[in-house]
Amino acid sequence: MTPPRSDSPIAASAAPAERAPGTKVDLRKFAWLSIITAILTIALKTGAWALTDSVGLLSDAAESTVNLVAAVVALIALTVAARPATERFLYGRAKAEYFSAAVEGLMIFVAAAVILVTAVERFVNPRPLENVGLGLIIIVIASLLNGGVALVLMRAGKTHNSITLRADGKHLMTDVVTSAGVLLGVGLVVLTGWERLDAVVAFAVGVNIIVTGISLLSESVSGLLDKALPDEDHEIITEILRRRTDGTTTFHGLQTREAGQQKYMNVHVLVPDEWTVKHGHDYIEGLEDELRTCLPDLTVLTHLEPISDPASYMDIPEAHVPIHDDEHDPTRPPGWARIDSAEDR
Repeated sequence: MTPPRSDSPIAASAAPAERAPGTKVDLRKFAWLSIITAILTIALKTGAWALTDSVGLLSDAAESTVNLVAAVVALIALTVAARPATERFLYGRAKAEYFSAAVEGLMIFVAAAVILVTAVERFVNPRPLENVGLGLIIIVIASLLNGGVALVLMRAGKTHNSITLRADGKHLMTDVVTSAGVLLGVGLVVLTGWERLDAVVAFAVGVNIIVTGISLLSESVSGLLDKALPDEDHEIITEILRRRTDGTTTFHGLQTREAGQQKYMNVHVLVPDEWTVKHGHDYIEGLEDELRTCLPDLTVLTHLEPISDPASYMDIPEAHVPIHDDEHDPTRPPGWARIDSAEDR
């Protein structure tokens, strides 16, 4: 078995893992951070709206209120997802995170609806703005707070493969974009004197929020429907399997999925007919250890088959991840294609 190339996905992932395989990280501290941030920004933005009477700032405060509700839902989802498996939930509750992301997407739609309705009303009945300078300073402070926490949440979501934290981070970053648009709109109102511009900016913000909500719902539905692992994970897995493939051992029928922080794969392992059960078991243990070293959150399910038995090639799933190049036919034992080609000649 040849070692991985230095530029391979395996080499890049072979650095010491941050934690032991199968160890779950408590992510609820990030949800609490989001809750505290939402409470602070609601207070700041509500104060700014009260000072200026800007519908744009009101829409910004409304979105922060949604952020608070979403953060509480995220905390509940992370708490449920962290619970161990039981006789009723044998595979745990990791998919609870996808429900949280779906709720966040729906809450974004609620915020957008409030903003759009308010913007239309203010466009029809414009009113002058007051205390604009102080109101804008408050919004800048709230935006900096939201932006910093959003980056922390998105980084943690990517590191720990948590759709809940990614969704919460995206939601907060959307709030930052909202605030930036509101700041621009209110500033232009002051410069141009066109009071309806405040409502136009608020309406544009509402439309942007809807786009973010659609993205979150799409990601949540994909997770609930057992979407396959990302391409970079597939590259790591297939390189390990290709490196272990030789004239006597090969693989096919690779399938993957993820559920919250946990990743799953199953693959058929074809070994020499004369191997004992212990020999096959030891080989699979080594394979699973190597896979989990590169992907610590990966749960591996293998199916051992004799390599020369035609029945071993009749149970390949219809949908699976390609492992070998086009010249390798996973539905036939190694060497059959070469024999057929020789007979054809």
